Amino acid sequence: MQLPKLLPTTVVGSFPCVKGSGFFGLVDPYKHAVKFAVAEQLRAGVDIISDGQVRADMVQAFVSKLPGINGNTVIGPIGISEKPITVADTRYALTQTKYVKGILTGPCTLAYALKIETPSYRDREELVLDLASALHSEAKFLAATGAYMIQVDEPILSTGAMDIETAKEALKIIFRGIETPTCIHTCGRLNTVSSEWTRLPVDVIDFEYSVSPENLSDISRHDLRNKKIGCGCVKSSETQVESVEEIEKRVRFCVESFGAENILIDPDCGLRMLTPEVAFAKLANMCEAVKNVRAEL
Repeated sequence: MQLPKLLPTTVVGSFPCVKGSGFFGLVDPYKHAVKFAVAEQLRAGVDIISDGQVRADMVQAFVSKLPGINGNTVIGPIGISEKPITVADTRYALTQTKYVKGILTGPCTLAYALKIETPSYRDREELVLDLASALHSEAKFLAATGAYMIQVDEPILSTGAMDIETAKEALKIIFRGIETPTCIHTCGRLNTVSSEWTRLPVDVIDFEYSVSPENLSDISRHDLRNKKIGCGCVKSSETQVESVEEIEKRVRFCVESFGAENILIDPDCGLRMLTPEVAFAKLANMCEAVKNVRAEL
């Protein structure tokens, strides 16, 4: 995988939702939110942006569009969405920069957010694989649209609740036949799953480091097999904006562990729950810190 530059900055995905107002706000209140999220990421200096994931939370954004699901309940076989779910917003972001990551909430995480009330599925593992097939359709749309990278968010994997082999099979289904670079993001402590997690069939493995610094040693002791590493160097769960100097220290530790040519720098997780001002400040300081470390190399 060819990175756009040394130590590129990116985001996990979500940004605070600032809806539009007036007539156009009535037509599509989230269109302004997408434009705002994209503009703020670029203003902060982020190299690989997202569309902001502003239209819904990470679960409802997908399950609300899939046949076989009513609310949070699986009522029948999972089908493919009648039309692309995220592509329109990703396409807009691509008009502003060619480095945009498409983002999918992973089938393991979706499965654990849903109740099964149908004989179509005996267990969540079966549900995961059908959800993966539905997400494969969206991944193909994102690849065809020109996304630089496609990321799957699987926070559930750090809990150990889902069998990693099932997650591996699901990723193979999602990315089957897709040549666009691939990524998995998992937040939380990875100590119990790090060995299997680092072998998942993706190009980039992305984890939180700021809140869970132990993850760095957990990940670095495994054979990463030419994978790129996304290191969360900004706390997305706190409103306090870290100083540039504090972020620089985290970035340097990551560089020492994996090599500058192998890593991307981003926040620990999405920024949706922060204020727009705090989210921007965190990204701006992160980008400034990376710029300073890059100059030292």
